[in-house]
Amino acid sequence: AHGLKGKVEAYIKVYETGSRYQLVHSAILAATPAICGNSSRAGKVASACFATGIALFSGSCYAVALSEDRSVGKLAPESMQITAVKLTLAQR
Repeated sequence: AHGLKGKVEAYIKVYETGSRYQLVHSAILAATPAICGNSSRAGKVASACFATGIALFSGSCYAVALSEDRSVGKLAPESMQITAVKLTLAQR
């Protein structure tokens, strides 16, 4: 958060969004084995999709906020990752 001092308020909000999504989806990631079963294939695929989605979406939010360049935010594939997880969870 100290790296955000002097940044435009809009970029601080982008950083906060990435942080919030990371927190919420990490909690869901932690609950995935309980939902799908520890050793199920669906659980492993869902966990991998959540971890990838968290890293890519939140990471791109952090990159946008720190660089103050929205063009680096085009890497945020959240909708694809969430769709993949939902499909995987639906198959269990």
